[in-house]
Amino acid sequence: MSLAFFVALPAGIALRSAKHSYHGVAVASFYALSALGCATSSLYRKLTPDMYEGSIHSTHGYLVLLLSVALSAVDIAAFFTRLYAFCVAPSKLTLKQFWRSVVLGHQDEYPSSSEYSGIVSEDPEEYEDFKPTHSHHHSSLSEHVVFDADSSRSSRHSDDTLRDVIVTAIPVPKKPLLSQAACATLERSLVIAAFGMVLSGVVIYTGGCRDSYINGCLAHLIKGGIFWCYGLFTFARFLGSHSEMGWAWNISPIRNTISAEFVESTVIFLYGITNTWMERFGAKPGDPYTTKQVQHISIAVMFWFAGLVGMGMESKRVRRWLAASAKAALGSARVVEPPSYRASFNPFPALVIGVTGAAMSAHAQAYVFQVQIHELWGWLLLGFSVLRCLTYFFVWLGPPKSVLPSRPPTEALGSFFLACGGLMFMLSTEELTLAAMRKGRDDMMMFLNVAVAITCFAFCWTLCVVAFNGWLKARKAMV
Repeated sequence: MSLAFFVALPAGIALRSAKHSYHGVAVASFYALSALGCATSSLYRKLTPDMYEGSIHSTHGYLVLLLSVALSAVDIAAFFTRLYAFCVAPSKLTLKQFWRSVVLGHQDEYPSSSEYSGIVSEDPEEYEDFKPTHSHHHSSLSEHVVFDADSSRSSRHSDDTLRDVIVTAIPVPKKPLLSQAACATLERSLVIAAFGMVLSGVVIYTGGCRDSYINGCLAHLIKGGIFWCYGLFTFARFLGSHSEMGWAWNISPIRNTISAEFVESTVIFLYGITNTWMERFGAKPGDPYTTKQVQHISIAVMFWFAGLVGMGMESKRVRRWLAASAKAALGSARVVEPPSYRASFNPFPALVIGVTGAAMSAHAQAYVFQVQIHELWGWLLLGFSVLRCLTYFFVWLGPPKSVLPSRPPTEALGSFFLACGGLMFMLSTEELTLAAMRKGRDDMMMFLNVAVAITCFAFCWTLCVVAFNGWLKARKAMV
């Protein structure tokens, strides 16, 4: 299952984003590995006793597989839609057009004259990138036909020749932008869901998180897992992932209006608004609030409203309202936006995580080792907050001027601190720390080194995935 969800699935996502012809091979390998995983899992359950009675680990695993099948069903439906559009096309079509329009899903235009083969742009974005470096004339018949200014033919002869060119377009239906974003988000969420299944599988195999430990264990695994995934996502942003949306500390080439800070603030808001009520799980009606419950609920409320403030700061409409007084004072005069408007400087996600780390580093515990390990991951989260603020400071001094990822080094360090802090968060459960103390393994260096080693391995995996995605897109641009 790990090979399916952490190797084949990321490869399939990268191949899909590049519209590569081997995407189907990746999907087939994903389902083959998933079937092998299900078979070995069934065999293992038959050969071993039930290690966790009432566990829903298998049920959750099948739900994740069902979601992946549903996403594949969308691809199959889109394939048959393109096939129907290909079959009802009025002109004579070739096998090459079938491969590109039906199999790959490209909406290309093919001139009937071989003289103009190779001058049709496959992607409007490629054509836009091609414009600044050459001088071209555009035909009124087609926006995708490009002529070299140095051509020996006269412009009159070119116009006459163009009137004889018949461009055949295959009408391939396009998905709405919202549905594309939803499918892409769900597909990537499968990797996070698989990580959750790994955690629950480790719990079942080791026999942890039982009886009175279950609520605290769930809190540490869920919250630490969020910080862990957040750290890996931040490192992927540093590498250049989602640079087309302007999330790699660059200018968005597609003029995306949703910033990464808005997504971060939204996740923080949802985390706080749900966790506020979950802190009372296990308490009986009428029980007074304990000190620990007040501590955790107050942190959740901070997440709730700080996330809401962060979302408001990222709203274009709210920003216009906040600048309305200055614009009203100038009347109808045109106002030039400052260079800092090219980037987002929203400190609230970093503030929330930093305050959480500082507070949890002072969390009262029954044993010194538990206090020390809480201090460790608390300071790691605080370190991320400081480094993110340093990123804003340097980007404020020099706002991004290019569509290429700027890769501020503070983000590389901050993402590592965040991911490592999240992993230490998961390792600081009461049950695990007590077991380490009983076995004489209550060594801070051992816990930290294990967390650092696993984080480095995960960062290497992230680098491979992002680099593979970039390699595919670079090869596509060269074709």
